[in-house]
Amino acid sequence: MQGNYLFYVKLGWLVTMIFLAIFGVNYTYNRTWLRNGIWFNLFFYSFWLSLALTILGTDNNAIIYPVGLLFLFILFCIGLAFSLQAILLLWNAAIVWRRESHSLANSLTLYLGIFIILLPFIIHLIRSHLPVFWAELFTVFPVFCILYVVFWFYNYITVLILYQIYWPRHNKDFIIVLGAGLMNGDQVTPLLAQRINKGIRFYQRQLQKTGHAPKMIFSGGQGGDETLPEGEAMRRYAIAHGIGANDALAETASRTTYENMQFSKQIIDESPVAMPKTIFVTNNYHTFRAAIVAQSAGLKATGIGSKTAGFFLPNAVMREYIAIVMHQRKLHLIMVILMLLFSLFLVILSLHSDWVAQWLQGIRQFLDNL
Repeated sequence: MQGNYLFYVKLGWLVTMIFLAIFGVNYTYNRTWLRNGIWFNLFFYSFWLSLALTILGTDNNAIIYPVGLLFLFILFCIGLAFSLQAILLLWNAAIVWRRESHSLANSLTLYLGIFIILLPFIIHLIRSHLPVFWAELFTVFPVFCILYVVFWFYNYITVLILYQIYWPRHNKDFIIVLGAGLMNGDQVTPLLAQRINKGIRFYQRQLQKTGHAPKMIFSGGQGGDETLPEGEAMRRYAIAHGIGANDALAETASRTTYENMQFSKQIIDESPVAMPKTIFVTNNYHTFRAAIVAQSAGLKATGIGSKTAGFFLPNAVMREYIAIVMHQRKLHLIMVILMLLFSLFLVILSLHSDWVAQWLQGIRQFLDNL
């Protein structure tokens, strides 16, 4: 390698290690910080960039060409998925429509797919029927909003995946299983059964390894269409599947995830166990937000997630993302206002600056290619 090139390679690896160290410290301190995703992605992409520079610096075609072809193939797959995103979303919506209830929560992929298809037509109508100033504003501002939403959604997916990387020690005193609604008024649904079974497996492994049986708290109140509380139905299911009756407790007053954590904490606090070790069980898509809620309820507990059917995940993850956004709605509202002001500034500036006008023209071309 030449001296300057070697310097940049070393600098790249130094920056990569700094990002990794910052991520490691933050993640160790608090796994529920959303900024963990930003630090991890900075590490992740700087790692691949540094690796690419290192490979190119070897001048070894036997390594460069195969790696380059693999990189191009990955880019092709990403580009193909991006270009087919509306079709993939509608395909998922059709599957959900056949297997689940036709609720708003289960139709998010349907609405998003339709929106992506209609977006070019909406932009064309805006440009055709509004004055130039307003047409520019209502083109630029939505682009910033879309990029903002995509950025935080990608960041959320990152922290959600990272949160799944957890192998709890089998030394727990309590296992909280969060409710998820009953069918026919008193029967555990397949989704809820996955949560309970996940908790049962942990209970049985700990009992086998240590001889110490944790208490299982089944948390869930009674809905308007249910004939008994979720917590009690879950408790009966667990006992029927091998949990000792004395180790199965029902919390039957909660109606939200926050109350699940709050009321379960009250049961734990009333126990004679000093400094209890606790985990909670929910579906994998729900673990990250549930952990945030647990912290806000003052419950020191980490979550483990049960598997969820693949077709159900897109809508479920989108719902969780919306809930996270609403939890920080003041911050996001401020950012939307700032993006509106910045868009307004750019549009006004474009009327007096050629380079800004060219930049906005690039945005228009980008939208035309969607």
